[in-house]
Amino acid sequence: QVQPVESGGDLVQAGGSLRLSCAASGVWFRINTVAWYRQAPGKQREVVAEISGGGITTTYPDSVKGRFTISRDNSKNTVWLQMNSLKPEDTGVYYCVSQGKWGQGTQVTVSS
Repeated sequence: QVQPVESGGDLVQAGGSLRLSCAASGVWFRINTVAWYRQAPGKQREVVAEISGGGITTTYPDSVKGRFTISRDNSKNTVWLQMNSLKPEDTGVYYCVSQGKWGQGTQVTVSS
């Protein structure tokens, strides 16, 4: 598929963990930066993690630093977002983005 496809969203209790996956076919996905964004109800879309094409460089906003980890396996054309110690404010639709191509999103709901 040309567009990224996300999976792994679910309903989880606060303090729990989820791992989101993002897959896409093509060399373009393997060599470029991939970012995870989230859209919370009533809030602006925000980036929560980014990883360079080679997987060497990762960046996170302070709101998720130490709790979220982004990783990739270019042999599988897949990027993951490991989310630990989830909070209700992490609730939202999570999108995988690369080179201007957005996935359809996957819903994460964290109950208190």
